[in-house]
Amino acid sequence: MAEILQVFYHQALDYLQAGGPVMPPLAGVSLAMWLLIINRALFFRRLHRRNMPFRTARDHLQAGRLPDRREYSGAIALLVTHFLQARSGERLLDRFILEETVQRLNRSLSDHLQIIGVLAAVAPLLGLLGTVTGMIATFDIMAVFGTGNAKAMAGGISEALITTQTGLLVAIPGLYMKGFLDRRARNLQQRITAAGLFLRRHL
Repeated sequence: MAEILQVFYHQALDYLQAGGPVMPPLAGVSLAMWLLIINRALFFRRLHRRNMPFRTARDHLQAGRLPDRREYSGAIALLVTHFLQARSGERLLDRFILEETVQRLNRSLSDHLQIIGVLAAVAPLLGLLGTVTGMIATFDIMAVFGTGNAKAMAGGISEALITTQTGLLVAIPGLYMKGFLDRRARNLQQRITAAGLFLRRHL
């Protein structure tokens, strides 16, 4: 196993070196993007699981009882918890507090999604930059040695193609995951908004 990891490490290092100076920023963009994607995916998964029914949420609200995290950990339980921690005891004011809690939770669901989209869009542009620098290096070699030094020319062309490939490999899954997470966020926002409207009628 250790030998396989060592071989993989050397292959990855050679691949990064062959791509030229644009590869480290591309690797950084990819790492940051996937850390954010994993963070949001786990967060949404937790909010989708063990959801509290609306009537149970109403009962907790009327009793002033916080949901048991071992029983309910979804989006509705989070809404009830935040509201109960902020409620004032005055009916009219509590309705405004509930609306503000719903809006705050809905905004939090969109956190980092725009950054994921930006990072996914930046990746192919960095790949294009690597293509340009690789072709410039190729033409510089041609200007000095002509077309006789095929090995040196191949290095510049390889740099151009590797960065383009890497940029697309980072961007395509990133854009797909951005769309997937957007849909999950919208579903949760709709659920939280519906729960807020239901609970508001029973305050």
